[in-house]
Amino acid sequence: MRARRSGRNTERAFRTREFDAFVAGAAGRLLHAATLLTAETRGRNPYAQALLTASLAHTYAVWGRSRDEDPYELTRRELAARFARTAWRHHGGRGVLAALHPQERLVVVLRLHEGVAEEQLAALLGVPEARVRAVCARAVAALRTADARDPAPDPVPADGRATGDGPAGRAAA
Repeated sequence: MRARRSGRNTERAFRTREFDAFVAGAAGRLLHAATLLTAETRGRNPYAQALLTASLAHTYAVWGRSRDEDPYELTRRELAARFARTAWRHHGGRGVLAALHPQERLVVVLRLHEGVAEEQLAALLGVPEARVRAVCARAVAALRTADARDPAPDPVPADGRATGDGPAGRAAA
């Protein structure tokens, strides 16, 4: 009995180390995607952090059973599903993406930022591919309109990094 318990503890420790390595490598990009979804700023993103934490908790819960599945894809899919269920909370925010409806934001972030294929996105949202294309096109047109209304160029300091002001900086925030 003791040997069986020791084996389970060793397996759990290995699983935890494996998951910790995944989080260390993917959490930054996933948090950025969650921040874009919630239209919060990088410095103040409590909803994005809560979405990511819940999504990572789900990924950890199924970690041992999902050997053949990409953990990043699993977490991203859970993040998108949680956002879609709570999208009504995330209407508004700051920056260019805040002008979009939450479903449009979801499509733009997953399709353009994360590079999810239209077929996968349609299956995730439960809509036809044509609807995904239409929502994406409408959202991009809205972003272009918002960018045209704010003609102030982004100030670029001598080191070449954007300051986060202006349309491009706000979209990335």
